[in-house]
Amino acid sequence: MLTISNQKGGVGKTTTAVNLAAALARAGARVLVIDLDPQGNASTALGVEHRSDQQSVYEVLVSDLPLAEVIRPSTEHEALDCVPATIHLAGAEIELVSLVAREQRLRRALNAHLASMDEPYHYVLIDCPPSLGLLTINAFVAAREVLIPIQCEYYALEGLSQLLSNIELIEKHLNADLRLSTILLTMYDSRTNLAQQVAQEVRNHFPTQTLDTIIPRSVRVSEAPSYGQSVITYDYASSGSLSYREAAAEIARRGAA
Repeated sequence: MLTISNQKGGVGKTTTAVNLAAALARAGARVLVIDLDPQGNASTALGVEHRSDQQSVYEVLVSDLPLAEVIRPSTEHEALDCVPATIHLAGAEIELVSLVAREQRLRRALNAHLASMDEPYHYVLIDCPPSLGLLTINAFVAAREVLIPIQCEYYALEGLSQLLSNIELIEKHLNADLRLSTILLTMYDSRTNLAQQVAQEVRNHFPTQTLDTIIPRSVRVSEAPSYGQSVITYDYASSGSLSYREAAAEIARRGAA
């Protein structure tokens, strides 16, 4: 179970969640993506309907609806499912405050669902909103590992120390199994010295967590979601598709090890 998080917006969180999920599914894994971002971009990219009148992860968190009732098949691949987000999730932060065990609600729903399955998912990827509120805390408590996408641009490491201290706090008080396992460098422009410097700085700070694979800045990666597809389906041979498939293979190898 991987939570994909970074409180900075626009670093490629959703893009990473969707494309890693698609790559893992194509490689033979059964994958579930949980969309915890009120914008619902992961749901859109996976071809899953998330109109406001539909039941979604919001009802799971706030009304204890079983996860099985909101899981939808993705048009991306038959082995890939999605729990969609609707705009109602925007108000969930406030509604969760007064609920019992408010940080544990996603974990309880997810564990109950996985326990009821004959063949559980190989991977559960949780796409977080770009903030450190109760939705993200629910994601941290539900998962065992955190994947942080870091864009190879100025200010890339800003705010990271805050995120890391939050992960430590969650580990200490709410989820002893949580750890930062993976860092993925995204939006890499090989033409600039800055991108190379940022990549080197991240590797120096996090030598074991940082994947060897780097995701290049790519028009194809940006275009794919507007067609309700991952870049892997949209343009299989593109550099973005190849990089995400390599990153997924690296994550799979690490997990097996």
